[in-house]
Order: sequence, then C-alpha cells, then structure tokens
Amino acid sequence: MKILIADDHRLVMEAVKAKLAELEPGIEFVLAMSVDELMAAASDDLDLALIDLNMPGAEGHGHIDEMRRRHPAVPVIVLSGTEDPAVMRATIERGVLGFIPKAYSPDVMISAVRLVLAGGVYVPPMMLSAVPAGIVAGVPAAEVARQLGGAGHTLDHLRNVLTDRQVEVLQLLSQGKPNKLIGRALGISEGTVKIHLAAIFRALNVRNRTEAVVAAQALTEA
Repeated sequence: MKILIADDHRLVMEAVKAKLAELEPGIEFVLAMSVDELMAAASDDLDLALIDLNMPGAEGHGHIDEMRRRHPAVPVIVLSGTEDPAVMRATIERGVLGFIPKAYSPDVMISAVRLVLAGGVYVPPMMLSAVPAGIVAGVPAAEVARQLGGAGHTLDHLRNVLTDRQVEVLQLLSQGKPNKLIGRALGISEGTVKIHLAAIFRALNVRNRTEAVVAAQALTEA
C-alpha cells in the first residue's frame, strides 16, 4: 500500500504516519510539506492521499481540486484544523471521500481511513449534528424526509422497520466505523454486517453508507 501525507507540520505528519502504519505491514509513505511538493509527489499508483487544507501554496480548495483533476482515481481525505461544518460540506461536495478534523483522536482517524479504503465516505459527526435542521450538502432535513417517503418515515417508524441490531449497526456506521470494526463491536461476522446494511439501505431508501448516515440524521430532526 502506498499513502501520501501532505501537511506543513512535521510533527503532525509523523504522528499520522505512525498511526497509519498500523493498517498493514510494509506501507510506503510519500510525504509533502507544501502544495508544490504535493503535486510533485502525487501519482496514480497511490492508494490514498491525506491532505491538509492549509499549507504553503494553498489557495482555498485549489490544491484539492488540482489533485483530483490530475489523479481522479486516488481517494483523497482532507485533514484540517478547522471544525467549521460549512468548510466540511464544501470539501465533501468536491468529491473528497473524507474530512478528518485534527482535534479527533488517532483511533477515529484510522477508522475513517479504513472506511474510505473499503469504498465508503467518512462524514464527521459534527458536520451532521452542527448543521441546523439537518441541512447536509445543501439539502434540508424536511426535503430528505420527503424523498424518503413522506412524514410516515419518522424515527419512530424506523424503529418499527429496523431490528434492534440494525439500529446498532446504523449507530456504529454513523461513527465512521468500517464493516470489520462494526462486526467486531457487535460480535457478528463482516458478512452479517453487510446483510444488515442492505436492509438499512432499503428501509431508508438510500444507495450507500454516506446517504444512510445523512438520512438517519435528517429523520431524527424532521
């Protein structure tokens, strides 16, 4: 596995590198401390890129957009000191597969990375909980609820159509945990987790993990 870490603070970069080394033995790390170094180091054979929003040479999200333009197949996660939900939304809407505030713990970071490597999208819980009326990616909670089937799809209704175990799976999913860690937490196999997720997706009328988290948040506030 080959992972790029771009951050202008050496201490942060080394700490992230040390934690990500737990993913598997023999990871090759590529490091960059400026936008110029990022663009020079990036390549199509990367398995993942973790990139700081604010680093020398950065102008807004320009370096993120350029990274995705040059290497569209490389999954990108943003690391940032900001905890502004509007910034998080703007970043996710650009096609980034995760946003990890630097205030989060190393364990949350590695869980988010595992989720992205498994094909998911990591949405910080504070992005969901801090936005009034459940507005996520510009969609009001009432509209999400309407798209899910109207007023009948309330939280109480979901408790009737989901089993207790499926509710537990959804709660762990909302924390950014990948299937393997959800299964470990609940004492079930990864295959069983996938079966529960399929049932949750059908109940919420969504297509993927991110939409499920967003929809569940919206329904609790609709």
